Amino acid sequence: MGQVWQAFIDLIANGLLFFNNSLDGLGLPYSFGFAIIIFTLVIKGLTFPLNQKQMKSSKATQELQPKLKVLQKKYAKDKEKLSQEQMKLYKEAGVNPLGGCLPMLVQMPIWFALYRALYQMAETEPALQEGFFWIPSLAGPTIDGARSLSWLWPFPPAVGWPDAIGYLVLPVLLVVSQLYMQKMMTPQSDDPQQKSMGQVMMFMPFMFGYFALVVPSGLSLYWFTNNLLSLAQQLFLNKQHDKEQAAKAIEAKTKKSGKKDKDAEKETTKSKRLPRDKRKAKALPVKTVEPEALEDKGDVTDGANGQPENDIEYKTSAKQVQIDVKIKSGKRKK
Repeated sequence: MGQVWQAFIDLIANGLLFFNNSLDGLGLPYSFGFAIIIFTLVIKGLTFPLNQKQMKSSKATQELQPKLKVLQKKYAKDKEKLSQEQMKLYKEAGVNPLGGCLPMLVQMPIWFALYRALYQMAETEPALQEGFFWIPSLAGPTIDGARSLSWLWPFPPAVGWPDAIGYLVLPVLLVVSQLYMQKMMTPQSDDPQQKSMGQVMMFMPFMFGYFALVVPSGLSLYWFTNNLLSLAQQLFLNKQHDKEQAAKAIEAKTKKSGKKDKDAEKETTKSKRLPRDKRKAKALPVKTVEPEALEDKGDVTDGANGQPENDIEYKTSAKQVQIDVKIKSGKRKK
């Protein structure tokens, strides 16, 4: 197992040396610092699917908050049932509440291996002793490999105030960037499990800030670059998610409007297909003809055969009511 671990450390060290020699051959200043940045880009590319899945899971968890609140109110007195229903909801939505830890767990062996590789090269590679912009040395600020704050405390710093300030800038930037990224990626939740996870994750930036004070600055540069790349990836994912949500809203609105137009068209078509007499009959009022009114008007007869002169039928088919009015023949009274 020890040989496998050492082989992994040597692989990372050789990769850093390859990038450093290539950049140095191009005459680029701060070649080892840029070699670490390129190495970070490669690792970020390899872990991109895991990071993407973590960020999507975080976004999906935020969207589940209204449903989680409903469950918390419903099962406020039954914690066991609440936990079961929450896990069921996560499963149905395809969300892993612990998914945010996976990318970090995958990268931890890389951090430890890079840490060991930088310590090995600090004694053999002069390039690592060089600075990177304001950082005095990528192998510092630790003194003689001591993983402690002896370089900074007690005051005055053993490395001097100018170098101490230069070494302190990167840990501060690291903590600020990681706090911002952590706040953006951690969903607001009333779920006790999510709250506990969020509290642990919010403590992580300060832990990394302390580590940045007791490890070579090259490793701190790797962490800071990784944070910036993660932040850019999260912003890009948020932008894409907002576009998808807007497109879904427009599509739903279009479907709803199209359904209304289709229903109206069906009603118009149905009305056109009705027979003409039915369409007219629908508008005719139902009238009642009293017998007295007929007698006042008198009887109209055909003197030849005594048959009715008029036989008129009024029909209202809309309500299936039929009124037959027959004017019978008779003699007019003089």
